[in-house]
Amino acid sequence: MITECSLRVRTYECDSYGHVNNANYLNYLEFARYEFLRDVHFDYHAAVKAGYGVYVARIEIDYKKSALPDDLLLIKSRPIKKGAVSGVIVQEIWRGKDLLIDARVTWAFVDSRGMPTRIPKEWDVPGLKP
Repeated sequence: MITECSLRVRTYECDSYGHVNNANYLNYLEFARYEFLRDVHFDYHAAVKAGYGVYVARIEIDYKKSALPDDLLLIKSRPIKKGAVSGVIVQEIWRGKDLLIDARVTWAFVDSRGMPTRIPKEWDVPGLKP
């Protein structure tokens, strides 16, 4: 399943070179992952209330092109790997036909102590699987 969301680049997200600062792409990807979880019907707030979390364990980003102020960006997210405790989501940021960012995000399901744990049945939704 591929989910999509969009956002517009704000001027304050840009650096002295006039393009989006590399660290701000992490915020864009975070926003898109939350939308991904919503789209696959993963109840994030219920999981947190029950003492669980979904932590980012690793992010690999290839920066292809720069985003500029007022660009409309499309962020695509899709799972490519899922185990009993963790998984990997591929995320891409597009401006029209231009691929700007290609990222792989490894996540882990954790308990209230922040320790990796098997995903309970109620949160092991089909949309997390490739």
